[in-house]
Formats: sequence, structure tokens, C-alpha cells
Amino acid sequence: MQLKFTKMQGAGNDYIYLDCRQSGVPAEAGRWAAELSRRRFSVGADGLICIAPPLLADADATMVMFNADGSEGAMCGNGIRCVAEYLYTHGVQKELIELDTRRAGRKTLYRVGPHVWRAGMGRFSARAADLPAVGLGAGPLLDIPLAAAGRSWKVSCISMGNPHCVVFCREAPPTGAVLARWGEALACHPAFPEGVNVEFVQEAGPRTLAATVWERGSGATLACGTGACAAVVAWTLAGNCPRGCEVSVRLPGGALQVCVLEDDTVLLSGPAQTAFEGVVTV
Repeated sequence: MQLKFTKMQGAGNDYIYLDCRQSGVPAEAGRWAAELSRRRFSVGADGLICIAPPLLADADATMVMFNADGSEGAMCGNGIRCVAEYLYTHGVQKELIELDTRRAGRKTLYRVGPHVWRAGMGRFSARAADLPAVGLGAGPLLDIPLAAAGRSWKVSCISMGNPHCVVFCREAPPTGAVLARWGEALACHPAFPEGVNVEFVQEAGPRTLAATVWERGSGATLACGTGACAAVVAWTLAGNCPRGCEVSVRLPGGALQVCVLEDDTVLLSGPAQTAFEGVVTV
């Protein structure tokens, strides 16, 4: 079978996009995600995203995402901006685009410049039940002790529609084999029965954070939109930044801008660009 796709990326967080607005999400989408995401052996990506018909009549489309291991994800901040960019360049030329998700509700996207979108990410939560997390108390889960990878950590656990474990570092965030070892140990910790995305974060200047990410289902990625949001939420709740101020999060693939508002909602801004289009046999 010949499968037409579009490769898109936001700050280096790259996905294979399928326009499924007429056909619906294919039953094989998870398997295709695992097969096609293999770098150097196939298209290569952090996963696969289907642009599906809206769940509710007043939306423009639905984002359904699959991680590189084939598991279905809940939310992707970079991915949803790319969905808006795809729709904008394929006939839905509106400055405000409404997108449904299966597990993280409705998201509103605003076009703020060429290939740049701001996403209303909804409200964050630091409650254990919303991640979920077990054995850490009910929350808010801020600066909580946790043992993993043979060492003790202080972590802040934030839900952005998907679960995050934020670790603040005095030194530069880990990369390579260290990121893999620490990230995997925390991502698969028994405290997180459904797994968790892990962000290692360092203050890098006034209202600027540097971060590396280990994503459940995908491993190390160049950027994570919801992870950037979780890092700034934890930073804000720790008293390091007032609400309403934009914080730049520098990730290996580029910078994202995050703002935590007074009502606990979060705005995420950043690039959304097409890398190439192609056809692959599946």
C-alpha cells in the first residue's frame, strides 16, 4: 500500500502527518507509527499524527497522535501547532483554529506569524490523580523526593493533559547516554503507572530555561511542547517567575515560549514547519 504523508517539525520535534479527514484514523496507525518512525531504517520521526475529522461539529479537525513505539499519546504541544499549520496551508486559512484531541480536550490555536502558532494548552494540574501518580501523596506534587537510577531526586509532577516529571538541575541538563539512563529510570518509575515524560531543566538567564527531554514512548526528543509548559509551570509555582510573564525554554531543537496565566491555563508559542512530503510503502 502506498501511503502519502507530510513530515513536519516544531523546534525539531518531528512527526509524520497523515491527512485522515475523509477516511478517519486507520486501524493500522499505531503499527505504522512504530515502523515508519525508525530513523535510518524508514522515514524517521518522533511518532505519527493523524489529522482526523472533528469530534465536535464546531472544531476544524482532531489530532490523534502515536508515539514512536506505536502507543497512542495523549497530547503534543509541538504536534498540535503543526496540525494547525497543515490545515492553514491546505485550505483552512483562518487565524484561529479549533482542534479536538481524544484524551486532552479542545485546544485553540492562534496564528501569530508565518509558520508560528500559539496554542492554548488548557489548565495544568499538580494533583496525583490527574497524572496519575501513586505513593507520592495527593499533591500538589512539587519538589517531591523520589529515588531512581541509584540516586535521590527532587521532582515536580505536572499534568498538561499528559504527565510530566520535572527535575531542576544546577548543572547543564543531561544529554546522550546519561539522559537515556536517568530519563528511562524516571519515566518507568512505579510511582507513574502509565509512565511519565521527564524534563531536566536549568535556569539559563532571566526568564529563560534550558531543558532536555525524555518522552515516554519516544525516548530523547529535540523538543517537547507540553514538557516546556510543565517546566515553566513548575518554575512558576516555585516562585521563580510571576504569572503572565513569557518564559523562553531552550531545547536542543530550538526555543519555545511559555506563559502561565492567573487562571492556571498555559499558552505555548513556537514554530511549526513542513520539512517535506512523500510517499512510503506500508
